Amino acid sequence: MSRRVAIVTDSTAYLPPAALDRHNIDVVPLTVVLGGQALEEGTEISARSLEEALRERRAVTTSRPSPAVFAETYRAAAEAGAEGIVSLHLSGEISGTYDAAVLAARDAPVPVRVVDSGLVAMALGFCALEAAETAAAGGSLEEAVAAAEKRAEGMSAYFYVDTLDYLRRGGRIGAAAKLLGSALAVKPLLELVDGRIAMLEKVRTASKAIARLEELAVERAGDARVDIAVHHLAAQQRAEELAERLRERVPGLGELHVSEVGAVIGAHTGPGLLGAVVSLR
Repeated sequence: MSRRVAIVTDSTAYLPPAALDRHNIDVVPLTVVLGGQALEEGTEISARSLEEALRERRAVTTSRPSPAVFAETYRAAAEAGAEGIVSLHLSGEISGTYDAAVLAARDAPVPVRVVDSGLVAMALGFCALEAAETAAAGGSLEEAVAAAEKRAEGMSAYFYVDTLDYLRRGGRIGAAAKLLGSALAVKPLLELVDGRIAMLEKVRTASKAIARLEELAVERAGDARVDIAVHHLAAQQRAEELAERLRERVPGLGELHVSEVGAVIGAHTGPGLLGAVVSLR
């Protein structure tokens, strides 16, 4: 079904397929380069293949979509009836995806508002859903952008990783870099701050770190109405158990998603990732 305002995001939003279909959101894939072969996230490389490559310490890198891919996506949306497009993407501090979208938007056949969410994973995904719901209700291009930006203001994302080594290799560790020497021996908790991955706390054991991750999510939610996403890579049981505890402990919980991150984020975090995204409604 055509929509006056189309919503585009990228594959690092990790939105459930049912949500993408229900809200008619277009997804532009980022690329993972493995063994010299460029593979599209979500269609050409699985989390399992990535996990195997990382455990074998094979070289894995990631790259942004080309402006041409965005241009084709915008053209298709316009041909389907869109009079404007909101293009929401992961933090420009982490990836050049936003820049590629901006380049393509200059020559798009309809107005395109490209938004650097400053976020990633379902923190980005919740913003895309908010924009899509606003557009579906008849909202204008500017109203859909404003809705996404407002949702972004109430977003918190916390992550546990087994090691900072993968983030160090990919140069994505930001403000935490100076702590590498001592942090590699402990279990780090990270958060998104101003679009970058930053050290939050250092915990001695995995069990204590995961318990602390839970507390952070519960404290952030408080008694407010919130949606929560629990992410993982090769840690399905941990994720399900965390989600169940949050379901019991967060009184204002709305939607609760549990999903495995894709290859792009997984390449920088490594197996064992566990994350909690809290989105104020």
